Amino acid sequence: MTETERSADTRAATAPQQFPPLELVTKPLLVTKELCHYANIAEQTAWVWACKESGPVRPVRIGRRLGWPTAAVKKLCGVAA
Repeated sequence: MTETERSADTRAATAPQQFPPLELVTKPLLVTKELCHYANIAEQTAWVWACKESGPVRPVRIGRRLGWPTAAVKKLCGVAA
């Protein structure tokens, strides 16, 4: 692997994830990273909300994963559903 290929791989791995505007999201559940991006909170905060069931958005448990209802996240962020 050449130096150019290696640096291109590094840039691709460290590039920030792109999220569509919340107004355009139509799927019923968001993953934790999406919730944190839109609500501008740390992932640890979302995990505390899930563990203590104390946050403004309650997750849906799907096996070991968490799904955050898009409608509730939109309401939290003040976006029309």
